[in-house]
Amino acid sequence: MERRSASAKGAKGKAAPCGSWGPRGRPAAGRSMAERRFPTPVLRAVAGDESSFVKSEETERSIRDMLGNCLSDTDLSFGIKRAGKVRDLYELEDKVVSITTDRQSGFDRHLASVPFKGQVVNQTSVWWLNQTREMVENALLSAPHPNVAVMKKCKVFPVEFVVRGYLTGSTGTSIWTNYSKGSRSYCGNDLPDGLVKNDKLEKNIVTPTTKSEVGDVPITPEEIVAQGLMTQEEWDKASAKALALFNFGQEVALRNGLLLVDTKYEFGMDDQGKILLIDEIHTPDSSRYWIAETYERRHAQGKEPENIDKEFLRLWFKDHCDPYNDPELPEAPESLIMELSRRYISLFETITGETFVPGSPGAYSADAIEGAIEGSI
Repeated sequence: MERRSASAKGAKGKAAPCGSWGPRGRPAAGRSMAERRFPTPVLRAVAGDESSFVKSEETERSIRDMLGNCLSDTDLSFGIKRAGKVRDLYELEDKVVSITTDRQSGFDRHLASVPFKGQVVNQTSVWWLNQTREMVENALLSAPHPNVAVMKKCKVFPVEFVVRGYLTGSTGTSIWTNYSKGSRSYCGNDLPDGLVKNDKLEKNIVTPTTKSEVGDVPITPEEIVAQGLMTQEEWDKASAKALALFNFGQEVALRNGLLLVDTKYEFGMDDQGKILLIDEIHTPDSSRYWIAETYERRHAQGKEPENIDKEFLRLWFKDHCDPYNDPELPEAPESLIMELSRRYISLFETITGETFVPGSPGAYSADAIEGAIEGSI
C-alpha cells in the first residue's frame, strides 16, 4: 500500500531520535523525581518584535526548518482513524495509537500548524504519565515517537474531570462567570461570598463536564450518577484520582516557578475493571499555568496573573478576519508561528525541568511514524 507523507508538505529525510526519551517513553537520564533539581526560570512576554523566549540559534534554525514540514495530518495504513482538533487516534483491537499533530485550533477551526507543538504536548504528557503511574495507574504502553503515545484500549467514561484551584475563566460556562453572576454552587461545589476573580480557592475542587459536540456542559456528581454516566463508586474513585494528580501537579509546577491553575483529566475502565487515566495530563493545551513569582503582587493590584501567553495568535485572527464566519482564513505571519513554537518549547522545559530536543523534518514522514509505531505494537 502506498503511503502518503504525514506532514503538510511531504517532508522527507532521516528519522530523528525521540528527543531525550528512552524505552517506553521514559526519560533516558534515569533520575528520580526527588533527585532532579528544578530551575525557576523567569519567563516574560514579548516586547514589541523581540522575543524573550529565544533559546539558541540551533533551536531557532530547527523551528524555521519545520515551518513547511509540520505534522498537520496523518494517514496511517492501519487502524480506524478518528481525527480530533489536535490528535489523530487510530483504534486497534486492544490499543489506541494517539498521534499529537502540530495543529493549532481556535474558533472551532484549524488556524495554523506550529513547529514542534505536537512533540511538546505529547512528550509533556508522557513525562507526567511516567511520573505519576505509581500514584494513579494509566493506559500508556509506550511512546515510540516524539508525537506518538500507544495506549491501552479502555471503555471511556463520558465525563471530563476538570479540577480547579483558582476562581478564574472567561467562557460562559466558567466558574468565575457563574460566580460573578451570583451563583454560589458550581458543579456540586459550594462557594463562599466575597471572592474576586483569580482568588485561590480554599481547596482544589472537581468540576465535571459532559462531553458534547457543541461544547462541554457543566454537571454535578449527583447528575452524573442519576443519568447513568458513571456509578457512584466509579465517580468516587475517579474524582479522588483526579484530585491526587492535581495536588501532585501543583507541587511540581511550583518547584518550577509555575502555578497549576486548572486542568482536565479523562478516565476509562480496562477489561479487568481498573479505572485508568487515559488521556493527556498537565500539558500546555489541557492546563492553565500562571507565573508563581508575580501572582500575589499582580493579584493584589487587581491585574490579571502573568502567564506564558498563547492567545496572541487567536487575537491576530480576530483583528484580520471574521474567524467564525469567513469561509477562508488568512495565513498567519511566520513570525507569530515561530513565537508560538518558542513558547510551547519554553513551557515544556519549564514544566518538566528538562531540555527540549527537537525532532528533524524527516521524523514526520509517514514511513518514519509508521515504522516507529509498528515496532511497538
